[in-house]
Amino acid sequence: MGIGTNIQATRQAAGLTQEQLAAEVGVSRQTVAKWESGETSPDLEHAAALADALGCTVDALANFDSAGTGLGAPPRGKHLFGSVKVGERGQVVIPKEAREVFGIRPGDKLVVLGEDGQGIALCKEEDFMAGVVAVMEAARRSVR
Repeated sequence: MGIGTNIQATRQAAGLTQEQLAAEVGVSRQTVAKWESGETSPDLEHAAALADALGCTVDALANFDSAGTGLGAPPRGKHLFGSVKVGERGQVVIPKEAREVFGIRPGDKLVVLGEDGQGIALCKEEDFMAGVVAVMEAARRSVR
């Protein structure tokens, strides 16, 4: 997937027209149309303005591959690492990019959280426990 396809998918996911995006970036609608069609590509300054307007990163606009999902580039701080297959005994391999982004190393303990109808989430045990301690301390302070 190229930057043009990512611009278009992310713009559409954000509910913006080409005219609205063009106004936010300071270019014409025709320029946005040319970027989306792949006829031209935005320069670095415009790529940064596009990323700001669309709430994502320049890297996501340039490199995101939705693998046919039709999804736009993920918002800043949000990630789509792809899908994984659950093994016979419930094992899941966390994608390498996810392990790198979140600093997950062999031997780390992960907490598995879930909410009916929403899904599951993983976080490092040490980060989860730090959050628990912070909540408990805040609760103690508010009681005093």
